[in-house]
Amino acid sequence: MRVLRNRVVRRVAETLGILFGVAVVVFVMLRALPGDQITAGLGTEAAALTPAQRQALEQYYGLDQPLVTQFFSWLGNLFTGNFGYSARSQQSVLELTLHALPVTFELAVLSIALALLIGVPLGMLAASRPNAARDAAGQVVSLAGLSIPAFLLATTLLSIFAASFGFNPNGQGFATLVEDPLLNLQQMLLPALVLGFGIAAPILRTTRTAVLEVRSNDFVRTARAKGVPERRLQVRHVLGNALVPIVTMTGLQFGYLLGGAVVVEQIFSVPGIGRQVLLGIQQKEYAVVQSTVLVIALAFVLVNLLTDLLYRVIDPRVRAS
Repeated sequence: MRVLRNRVVRRVAETLGILFGVAVVVFVMLRALPGDQITAGLGTEAAALTPAQRQALEQYYGLDQPLVTQFFSWLGNLFTGNFGYSARSQQSVLELTLHALPVTFELAVLSIALALLIGVPLGMLAASRPNAARDAAGQVVSLAGLSIPAFLLATTLLSIFAASFGFNPNGQGFATLVEDPLLNLQQMLLPALVLGFGIAAPILRTTRTAVLEVRSNDFVRTARAKGVPERRLQVRHVLGNALVPIVTMTGLQFGYLLGGAVVVEQIFSVPGIGRQVLLGIQQKEYAVVQSTVLVIALAFVLVNLLTDLLYRVIDPRVRAS
């Protein structure tokens, strides 16, 4: 019990340390960018402001306070549930995040599902005949997924489907899964395919390496000698014992998707958390960017924690330790 308590305390302390570090880095980087919320909101008209008008606006946005005061004031508001306010959308940051986070989460789940459907079977197929034609084909798919930029693949698919098939559901207003499930899935199809293809590449390589390592173990040769059917041998014995690195890679990629799908969300007009950060940066809305990035960091930490818990489910050796 004491070991478990110490482990929980350590994980909580690590999480708080990571979040505080992310908060400091984001706060400093935003202030290092040229311009502020006043110039972003008024544009060229900001040059016509009188000193008194500018001073009043700086007081309104809290820009007249020292940076340390601004930082701890924002951090203190977070503990009361005040994530800030977006002048652009006339909504609180918490409300914006509660609407955007489920959209990105859905996109991430669909992308991971497609990546696993592509990467795991192709990785096992490539590992079944190392250095053969199927292995070379898997390497080509992997290389394509790693090298083709997401924005290029996204714009290409969007242009092809819109011009050739008249398929562009993202041109309509975004529909949530509750409002219109069919339209929602249509709008999520292409962005999930773009992200899933890119993520499938590292999953494919990880699967191939893990399967090759497991296949060289004695218990696989023993099971084959006992007459275990090949399909059962590959799925239960080989893939089952190769899941830990695959789950690790999947967890890392899922965490990346929660904040790294900015470009794809912007191209397909998906109102996710990444697009929210991008718009906040463009408008220099410090509270929007800072609070949203902190939520993304917390989600990433929680995904890693869930990945650690999955280790205990799929690998008895981890439970024993």
